[in-house]
Amino acid sequence: MEYFSQSNLNYIVKNFKKSWKFRLHLFSILPMGYLSGMKIKELDQEKCHVEVPYKWLNKNPFKSTFWAVLGMAAEMSSGALVLLYTYNQKPSISMLVSKTEGIFLKKAKGKTTFICNDGELIKKAIIKTIKTGEGVEIETNMVGFNTNNEEIAKFKFYWSVKKRST
Repeated sequence: MEYFSQSNLNYIVKNFKKSWKFRLHLFSILPMGYLSGMKIKELDQEKCHVEVPYKWLNKNPFKSTFWAVLGMAAEMSSGALVLLYTYNQKPSISMLVSKTEGIFLKKAKGKTTFICNDGELIKKAIIKTIKTGEGVEIETNMVGFNTNNEEIAKFKFYWSVKKRST
């Protein structure tokens, strides 16, 4: 049984990777994401790379990127994958962050890229909620790297997904 429409998957990948369409989407539903300069650099069914710059609006008093801006980019790297598999599902699937954890290893003084490789895990969880109608919690992991490819932060986001009743 096919759970995901290839055209829906392609639609999300294509439009999120086109910077101006993604930025327009952010402007309408996540204005702080828009203002931060966040971009999706890579997205497919297994992984998502989200980039956020260090700039005046994103900085803290310690001359590094504010932790909440880093968290927002980390969340988007898993959230885009969750959206990829929930977009246009019939019946629809609700998605909500239920918990988060963050560890900061170095100051974020430049561009930071968060990578989430949990696409297959997310896909299996969405299939489970489609089959059973029960809520499923997904633990997603992402790592943030600076331009020197050094780890600067690690996040976990726990997504709660559930098929809505018809």
